[in-house]
Amino acid sequence: METLLLTLGCGVGFIVAYNTYGKFIASNIFKLDENAAVPSKELADGVDYVPTRKGIIFGHHFTSIAGTGPIVGPAIGIIWGWVPAILWVMLGSIFMGAVHDFGAMVISLRNEGKSISEIASRYINGRVRFIFFAIVFLSLLIVIAVFGLVIAVVFARFPSSVVPVWLQIPIAIALGHAVYKRGASVALATAISVLVMYFTIFIGAYIEQQSPGAWSMTGLGAIPATGLWTIVLLVYAWVASTLPVTMLLQPRDYINAWQLFIMMGLLVLGIAASSVSGKLEMVAPAINTSGDIPSMWPLMFVTIACGAISGFHSLVASGTSPKQIANEKDSLMVGYGSMLVEGFLAVLVIVCVGAGIGMAYRTSSGSMLTGTAAWQEHYASFSGAAGMGAKLTAVVVGAANMMGALGLPEIVGVTLMGVFIASFAGTTLDTSVRIQRYVISELASDLNIKPLTNKWAATTFAVITAAVLAFITGADGTGAMKLWPLFGGANQLLAALAFLVITMYLKKQGGLKFIVTAIPCVIMLTITCCAMIKNETIFFAEQNWLLVVIGGIVFLLAIWMVIETLIIFAGSFKAMPEEQLSEQA
Repeated sequence: METLLLTLGCGVGFIVAYNTYGKFIASNIFKLDENAAVPSKELADGVDYVPTRKGIIFGHHFTSIAGTGPIVGPAIGIIWGWVPAILWVMLGSIFMGAVHDFGAMVISLRNEGKSISEIASRYINGRVRFIFFAIVFLSLLIVIAVFGLVIAVVFARFPSSVVPVWLQIPIAIALGHAVYKRGASVALATAISVLVMYFTIFIGAYIEQQSPGAWSMTGLGAIPATGLWTIVLLVYAWVASTLPVTMLLQPRDYINAWQLFIMMGLLVLGIAASSVSGKLEMVAPAINTSGDIPSMWPLMFVTIACGAISGFHSLVASGTSPKQIANEKDSLMVGYGSMLVEGFLAVLVIVCVGAGIGMAYRTSSGSMLTGTAAWQEHYASFSGAAGMGAKLTAVVVGAANMMGALGLPEIVGVTLMGVFIASFAGTTLDTSVRIQRYVISELASDLNIKPLTNKWAATTFAVITAAVLAFITGADGTGAMKLWPLFGGANQLLAALAFLVITMYLKKQGGLKFIVTAIPCVIMLTITCCAMIKNETIFFAEQNWLLVVIGGIVFLLAIWMVIETLIIFAGSFKAMPEEQLSEQA
């Protein structure tokens, strides 16, 4: 029963936070104005800048930022214990992650929907813009290459998810056409689309049950299945990111959001049913320091990442979403609210891998374990629990066990989770390619490289560079995993740097409002710098010179940006009249 109370308590905590701290920031810090001009209307082009209903843009934004981040991060982070993991997810989401996303979205709304990189030049200086661009480009390059691989791994491990995931594309196109071209009722079109989507999930489960492995891709000649899927997915991402946002990207993200809401509802019901029957209890330790687990500080905070705060979110919040928000006040629900929902998803993941896995866990030898033994088997070592397949397996097994208490067959539960993970990785892939196109185009415009300002050329450059990284080590498409160890630190570094830009924006508005973002900025800089230094020592000890060099460059660029910002920040105080300084004091 304690697991159910924990889940419900966290859910209520997020609702209270939205209606108190979130609304306070909206009205007192950013002073949202429903009559303010917004880029979606001022720059409407029917492709990227499209005024959109609040509910639809919420779904699009949420699925874009969520991806598999709040799934894989907490699934590893629980190895330090469920108590610190839950605390960081709750406090991090409310006071840092949601503020970060919301702040990036608001300043983008007030700067023609520009990216956080471009905005940095307006509130700090031009040099900082190029530093930000470099870090953003590297981060997105890794994300695009790796998330194609993530989907490929999901398809390989859970082939029943292949059919439903691909059928989401025509369903999404039909939804977009019905709403935007035919003027159909959004509620009715949504209900039909979601029902059809779930029907395809049952079809996928049925096919896999009747013909196991029927939809598994076996590879082609020297190219293994993961390599083929990576190619197919990158081609798809090129197409999806160049189409009008209302044709595929937005409606697909929207129905995926409903898929998530239903999935979260099933998990909560599964937790309730399993708790009432006495089958569900937290088998993970409250705090764990045994075995080969590295120090909790600072690695747990960087590992959980998107479950509490993610720099990638600032790219979405200042990339695709501000170009579609129709009213400035909508940004509270879209920016702040979506991060809290993601935080609750991270809580559910922690319950899946901390309690659900204890209901039944089949080992590689075929034996069945339950309780603490099941958790220990999976989390016996940090290296074993941190593998991509291990992350996905722990979540899927735990979730399927809990949903089994609702009477759902195991194959259906596995398919639901497989489709869920692959779909969210797909939305992140789509959005990342689109944002990378914006980044390349903006940078090319500043450098007067006219060919790359064209969306087709910029998208092609984004996809080709990701493909080169993916296949640089061979035909299996796993090349980006060479740089993946850098992503956690780089991602959290982006969050700290985004906070720098938001803080400078608030500083220029006058008063002490900037403290709301300056404090989390300092915390994130401290966590990230400690993590990056620790990683550099590990890379050096392993003589992994590629990661030593690239990680070192990213770290030095970040320090340079911080110094540039501090100089301007201090200078802004000196430039203020004495009477204004006394008022702020």
